[in-house]
Amino acid sequence: MANVIDRIKEIIDSVGRPIRLMEVCGTHTVAIFRHGIRGLLPKGISLISGPGCPVCVTSVENVEKSIAIAKKENIIFTTFGDMMRVPGIKKNLSDIRAEGADIRVVYSPMDALKIASENKDKKVVFFATGFETTSPSVAATLFEADKINIDNFYIYSAHKLVPPALEALLNSVDIRVDGFILPGHVSTIIGSRPYRFMAEKYKKPSVITGFEAGDILMGINMLLDQIASGRAEIEIQYKKVVREEGNPKAVAAINEYFEPTDAYWRGIGTIPLSGLKLREKFRHRDICSMIDINVSLPSGLGEPEGCSCGEVLRGIKTPDECPLFANVCTPDSPVGACMVSTEGSCAAYYKYGLEI
Repeated sequence: MANVIDRIKEIIDSVGRPIRLMEVCGTHTVAIFRHGIRGLLPKGISLISGPGCPVCVTSVENVEKSIAIAKKENIIFTTFGDMMRVPGIKKNLSDIRAEGADIRVVYSPMDALKIASENKDKKVVFFATGFETTSPSVAATLFEADKINIDNFYIYSAHKLVPPALEALLNSVDIRVDGFILPGHVSTIIGSRPYRFMAEKYKKPSVITGFEAGDILMGINMLLDQIASGRAEIEIQYKKVVREEGNPKAVAAINEYFEPTDAYWRGIGTIPLSGLKLREKFRHRDICSMIDINVSLPSGLGEPEGCSCGEVLRGIKTPDECPLFANVCTPDSPVGACMVSTEGSCAAYYKYGLEI
């Protein structure tokens, strides 16, 4: 590892200008802090966080609709635990459960299907969130539900797709990034090909990287090699897991059950074809097609007053530049979504502290 760090220092010296790299994945953000990687890097290289935390980018509308669904009679609403405290307008799912709604934390959509099989008199809804990593398991659960005739199982889809969000960032005049550390888990599913536009259209070096300290440092080294030599490619450092073609069976499962749709990303806005909705032949599993969900949202709805979550998700600000950080907004009392999840940039900054 020392040799890699020495090589990074040599390249930075040869380039002769500051370099900004964005780690897209929230798991990378946490790993970078946990391993103390920022403290190992030479001056002249900055790591900034991107929108790769699914909890953080779940919109206020998604939260408000999930609350409206959970409050309906004869509904059991199931969700991953980290979605419970994502803020809506005034409340979150945890608040609604305390008020009497039947909301249950599950570890997988299959757990939610089991609940449905045991409660045939209720509609059981799974809050389907996450990136390409989680959507294949939702597709598999829907297949199983039809196979064993569990008619009372539904999903509310808030799935997001990573490549369209990266293109939205690259089209933004506010973003200045020299290269990207691409997510290992998502890339296990989709492979490297969907990122080609980043190199071909935008000339941005990118490397799919693992999560150990050595993986991340090697990925940074590979990015700097590209920058120093004037190349822009999509490279795979995480070759023990990620293939160029990804996982074709998982991608096929996603494509069978879902189709792309426009989606609103908290802090970023609406990104065309960056979400997933159920295809027409599977709409009988879409809770929004089964019940009326009326949610009144204020016009121009954004983040809470003073919250910089949007700028943090776009890499414009670091969490400590938010006036609410570690003062009003803490993991015990989060104001913005970036402080909720353990993979959120603000939560990582709060837990591990600044290293440089």
